[in-house]
Amino acid sequence: MKKLLITGASGFLGWHLCQLAKSTWEVYGTYFSHHVDIPNVKMLPVNLTDTQQLKGIFSEIQPTAVIHTAAQSQPNFCQVHPQESHLINVTAACDIARLCANYEIPCIFTSTDLVFDGCNGPYKETDPVSPINIYGEQKVMAEQGMLQVYPLTTICRMPLMFGRETPTANSFLQPFMQTLKSGKMLNLFIDEFRTPVSGTTAAKGLLLALEKQISGILHLGGIERISRYDFGCLLVDILELPREQIIACRQKDVKMAAPRPADVSLDSSQAFAMGYSPLSVKQELEILISNE
Repeated sequence: MKKLLITGASGFLGWHLCQLAKSTWEVYGTYFSHHVDIPNVKMLPVNLTDTQQLKGIFSEIQPTAVIHTAAQSQPNFCQVHPQESHLINVTAACDIARLCANYEIPCIFTSTDLVFDGCNGPYKETDPVSPINIYGEQKVMAEQGMLQVYPLTTICRMPLMFGRETPTANSFLQPFMQTLKSGKMLNLFIDEFRTPVSGTTAAKGLLLALEKQISGILHLGGIERISRYDFGCLLVDILELPREQIIACRQKDVKMAAPRPADVSLDSSQAFAMGYSPLSVKQELEILISNE
């Protein structure tokens, strides 16, 4: 059986990816601080910023392909700790691309919609990048560095993701639901637009990109551009709670360490043409909530 190495397997996306990949691959997952048992996945503790340790893992496993999802993905953390986050977000990513080049195997990297400044969405793969926070800057550096050392790398720019809770991670959906079910109000931006997908849909997109062996950049956004506020309205409707619980606010009303772009919706028509087929946000939410 072909061997797939998934970094960040204890993270939200990595965990969802392992669930899908293990039916067709022999999956090896790396984790750093959060051990998680995933049936039929061999979990390995690895510090990806330790180049020698990373080389040892490649040598030991001899993977057929790599999907690199591990990252410090909290924009506020990256803004406050740029050097620490650079090690995992940029240095480790480039090391992984170099090793994949040496082994001549597919390398899939999960980047972000936050590589854009939010002034001209929806964005195509060919649009110039212009990040406004350090996390976005680091992802741009990783994209460029990886393609430089290994031009066959597949850069998958991921949108905002939501989905079921995993043993070691959740998405923004869980705190939203907790707040709403306790009868409290939820303040959501009316001026931040994304193209969200579920963790399962995102994982399907990554496996499709691997199967098609696309090199270069691919957007894996959802089929609709939606604000956080409209997302919340869909959620309360499905939960049969009053819409009055959703309070409209603006980005400038909330003080955050990292600046946030207004509209980083992705044009993913290239992926749709390949067979990537996200459901609507409403359908995704209905499936998730019916399985709660």
